[in-house]
Amino acid sequence: MDKYLKILLIIVISVAGILCLHFLQPLDPSLDAIKKKGELVVLTRKAPTTYYVERNGETAGFEHDMAKHFARWLGVSVRFKLYDSVGEIIKSLEKGKGHLAAAGLTGTERRAEIFEFGPPYYEVQQQLVCRRGGNRPQNIEDLDSVSLAVVKDSSHDERLCEIRGSLLPDLAWESIPGVSQELLLEMVWRGELDCTVADSNVVAKNRRFYPDLVVVLPLTDLQELVWLLPKGAKELSRALDEWFAVFEESGGLSTLTTRYYAHVEVFDYVDIVRFAQSVEEQLPQYRPLFEEAAEKYGFEWTLLAALAYQESHWDPRARSSTGVRGIMMITLDTAKELGIDDRLDVGKSIEGGARYLAELHRRLPESIEEPDRTWIALAAYNVGMGHIYDARALADLYGLDKDTWAGLREVLPKLSQPDYYNYLRFGYARGQEPVVFVARIRNYKQILEHHLWNQVAGETTFRPD
Repeated sequence: MDKYLKILLIIVISVAGILCLHFLQPLDPSLDAIKKKGELVVLTRKAPTTYYVERNGETAGFEHDMAKHFARWLGVSVRFKLYDSVGEIIKSLEKGKGHLAAAGLTGTERRAEIFEFGPPYYEVQQQLVCRRGGNRPQNIEDLDSVSLAVVKDSSHDERLCEIRGSLLPDLAWESIPGVSQELLLEMVWRGELDCTVADSNVVAKNRRFYPDLVVVLPLTDLQELVWLLPKGAKELSRALDEWFAVFEESGGLSTLTTRYYAHVEVFDYVDIVRFAQSVEEQLPQYRPLFEEAAEKYGFEWTLLAALAYQESHWDPRARSSTGVRGIMMITLDTAKELGIDDRLDVGKSIEGGARYLAELHRRLPESIEEPDRTWIALAAYNVGMGHIYDARALADLYGLDKDTWAGLREVLPKLSQPDYYNYLRFGYARGQEPVVFVARIRNYKQILEHHLWNQVAGETTFRPD
């Protein structure tokens, strides 16, 4: 071999070795190192409760949004490393592949031995979940009578070990590596597994897509979700505590909680099953009209379809006791303002409803950003813009953020109480109705979008993102 080639080969091998050594070294979790690099590395997993990609290509998720807020506070960018399972995240953080793990992780005693904990930001309960009509235990003493699987190295794995050690010495279950709670819930829904254990927030998200899932019994008291940091990362831990105190006090945590969890509190098994059937049988004939109106007024067509289902269950001849009519349930006064001469004409009703929603959306103060702007516009569609203005005034009075749905949904129910409405410009309103109204529309929209995703994938079941 030519001596110059040998020299070149030696240089290449040396550089490769240096680069390999560099990438294998644990990340320095000190604040100086993070700020010098200009990047916070966060370990997480793709799931509806943590991190996912929306249909417009934007990334979102409860932990995702919180991590971005924290990184912004530190003055650095954030880079997410995605893993398939909790076990992989734990091992990777131990090896120093990230500055912190934000993935819906419970602060267990075992984890406290090897990690620092960030401040608790949400409470969950471990729940035993089985299938409606399937094999399920009557109580915790019968837990060994069902086929049971959980995520390996999860807090659920730990809890079952505790139950076996203290109550059921013969309890057996399968600890499956590399899977998610969502996948195991789907397996239970399909009848491939009797039961699994999942956190209550994950169950609440997924039972809308798999309505035959049933929470049989709780396996723990409320537990705290926390971020995990490398052991000894005291400086980063103190910075996280300082940021979180400001984030919580400013209403940021409340806003995120409302964005990702408030709507899933509304669950009606019969209604969801009926909605899924209507998606198959009724929606196809109206979908082109929703798509046309959505394109014209800048909304997602699934939002307009969800709004129409909440209003009329896609019945073009629907009529309420108060005189609102049609598939979008438009009042007579609103129809006159919009120039609609026949509220029972499906096309005119859908176009008119979309135009009315767009007008409400436009009339809101510029300080209201998305997605809150759309949700507040939906609330105004239900209760009227005047009552939204009253709710904003109340939110301001109580120190809540009047530009967020989290702030308004907190005070809207007060509009039905004389101690409040007697002193408000627009008076009495059934304030709880728009809260439920918006929650149901958000649920219908997400269920519909999951159904459409499965159609594209050639499947017939709802699957989480």
